[in-house]
Amino acid sequence: MILKLDMSGDIPIYVQLRNQIVMGIGRGELEIGERLPTVRQLALDAGVNTMTVNKAYQVLKAEGFIEIDRRHGAVVRPALDADGVFRERLEAELELLTAEAKLKGLDKQEFVSLCEKIFSELHLQEREMVSEG
Repeated sequence: MILKLDMSGDIPIYVQLRNQIVMGIGRGELEIGERLPTVRQLALDAGVNTMTVNKAYQVLKAEGFIEIDRRHGAVVRPALDADGVFRERLEAELELLTAEAKLKGLDKQEFVSLCEKIFSELHLQEREMVSEG
């Protein structure tokens, strides 16, 4: 997985790392049970501080995307949402995005079509990764 970080952007680097890893899992580039690079290795590869990577990993752990074991490092895990916290957060974020889209002139069909396109592309990329593997 190739990370694309914007060092001069407004989004904190640890958030960008978190987002890139979640996208990698969603696309099938990172599989359930796969080990992530060590904090040191990822920091070296990405050109960032180890504390930045550690913070990203802690967020991913808290969100249920990875588990961290002292002996085995960080491993991708199934992200179950038994208590519905993700669904609540998703609804709130979609509400905001929907309002912004409406204010920018997108109608309902354009918004829904865009969501469907992105969702389909993620599933297509995941299937391609599985067939290549």
